[in-house]
Amino acid sequence: MPLSYILLLALLQGLTEFLPISSSAHLILPSQLLGWTDQGLGFDVAVHVGTLAAVLFYFRRDFILLTIGWLRTVLPVNGVRRKAGAHSRMAWAIIIATLPACVAGLLFNDFIEQHLRSMLVIAGTTLIFGGLLWFADQRRTETRHSRDIGIKDALIIGCSQALALVPGTSRSGVTITVGLMLGLTRKTAARFSFLLSAPLILAAGLFKGLELAQQGTDAHWLDLLLGAALSGVSAYLCIYLFLGMISRIGMTPFVIYRMLLGILLLGVYFWL
Repeated sequence: MPLSYILLLALLQGLTEFLPISSSAHLILPSQLLGWTDQGLGFDVAVHVGTLAAVLFYFRRDFILLTIGWLRTVLPVNGVRRKAGAHSRMAWAIIIATLPACVAGLLFNDFIEQHLRSMLVIAGTTLIFGGLLWFADQRRTETRHSRDIGIKDALIIGCSQALALVPGTSRSGVTITVGLMLGLTRKTAARFSFLLSAPLILAAGLFKGLELAQQGTDAHWLDLLLGAALSGVSAYLCIYLFLGMISRIGMTPFVIYRMLLGILLLGVYFWL
């Protein structure tokens, strides 16, 4: 792969995985707009590994506490299970919120791959879910925090996350949108969305990894390592900057970007 191609796709994956602008759309678009050949399954797996490493490292303390808290509720001591604390409740919320997307992925992956990866679909979902993000941000109440996220909230956010299987929707965008609608603060909604990304990225990576093992790849290891490293570094910086600024800047800049991107895609689709 040309170095410029590796740089562009790895940076796109790292930056857009956690911004509410759809990483899947940005990984599909270069080949359709610029006429480049598809980057291949091996490279997709590599950049997913990079973004997974970034979110695990950034939230390493959280994931350690969540794991310990969850284990305390499932492993009995002297035949007695301990009561759920804040970390165990959050761990269960993440698990429950992950299930709908996993089930939807198993049921509808082939249909989505065959029928919904077109530029027109991406343009439509980019505009529609960008508008919903703006609506949720404008009507937000910001009365709830991480400790207030319950099983019902997790299930609602998890079902919305399943919609992100359609390219252009944005996993982080739709989960943050629903989080704001449920009264979460901007930072809480974004933080929960990022924590929720880890098991889903892991599941997607394992799924693609199994597919890769069956098909094989002729990709160069240096290309894969470079792609993973660049996507990981850019994803880490993206998480750091986004969480630091989101309370001040809100969602409007991302909504404007989505509107402009959607209009551009419609123009390309109908007139080029």
